[in-house]
Amino acid sequence: MTASTFSLFFLRVARRLPQWLTLACLLAILPAQAVRIKEIASVQGVRSNQLTGFGLVVGLDGTGDQTTQMPYTAQGLTNYLQQLGISLPAGAASQLQLKNIAAVMVTAQLPAFAQPGQWVDVNVSSMGNAKSLKGGMLLLTPLKGADGEIYALAQGNLVVAGAGAAAGGSKVQVNHLSAGRIPDGAQVERTVPTALQLGDSITLNVKATDFQTASRVAQAINRLVQEGLARALDGRTVEVKAPTDANERVAFIAQLEELPIEFSVPSAKVVINSRTGSIVMNQAVTLSACAIAHGNLTVSITSTPVISQPNPLSTGGRTVVAEKADVQIKQEPGNLIQIAGAPALSDVVRALNALGATPQDLLAILQAIKAAGALNAELEVI
Repeated sequence: MTASTFSLFFLRVARRLPQWLTLACLLAILPAQAVRIKEIASVQGVRSNQLTGFGLVVGLDGTGDQTTQMPYTAQGLTNYLQQLGISLPAGAASQLQLKNIAAVMVTAQLPAFAQPGQWVDVNVSSMGNAKSLKGGMLLLTPLKGADGEIYALAQGNLVVAGAGAAAGGSKVQVNHLSAGRIPDGAQVERTVPTALQLGDSITLNVKATDFQTASRVAQAINRLVQEGLARALDGRTVEVKAPTDANERVAFIAQLEELPIEFSVPSAKVVINSRTGSIVMNQAVTLSACAIAHGNLTVSITSTPVISQPNPLSTGGRTVVAEKADVQIKQEPGNLIQIAGAPALSDVVRALNALGATPQDLLAILQAIKAAGALNAELEVI
């Protein structure tokens, strides 16, 4: 039996098996490809949620907020004490000197399918003028979602990676002291419902908008599982029919994510960071033949103090200090360099290195090449 005859025989038998079992058998005989579906697409509805809350860190060694400048620290402590049945006299909150307490913002990421009783990590960041959060403990803080509901409660001792010391006007600090982390610092109290088990289909969201990638995902599912099972709705969405039973649907999605597809080459793009001078380009960037002339213009200004004194026998004269400025302009010659067409990324890099320009110079050069139509890529400045 030849390989093609065996494949046709296997596909006929596989169509009679459950969908998730068919996928498992196919993955056992298919060769490894460039990427899997799970690396370029995600299941719609399977996502994390951001949580945030206002809290107080106590137990600091005199490095907390100065409450005269941060009134919400004292107000937060007053509200917390009232919940414990302790009421402060009127006007006492504004007179508190709470150097061992700091107002903080607590954030966490609630994973998909998180259940009550599970633990998640939290990040704690100072909101006021606290010098350090090292050695502090976060009081019980409710963490809310975008809908205003409480989904977790955070509390625990902070882990601050930095260290610092100050004395006599001198200060030494290593890393950051006004932010910390509490591993497993929040306990989940509420579940976020998902629509994963609703309907007779699931939706795959391609991570980057690309019509060819979405089409290839649908074609791979139809070819390897069952014809007509998937269809691409747009450049980012693929709809797939799935089993209605919860257990079979989970197994179907797990095997679906492992399907290999031929990943298309992304669109050519050059990303420029104007603040750091960094330039990154992908493998699809090409360069057409062009000629470039680039020179540097240097303006140097020096100032020299000049002292003017009056004559020895003059009356009413005084010594005057003046400035003498010397301005020099130096322009280096810009050689005209001809660059041949560069069809590959390595050729583009070699051609740009031939200019001998700095990264900051390349920012202007690449923009000029793009304006001239010789750079076959999208130019993005961040």
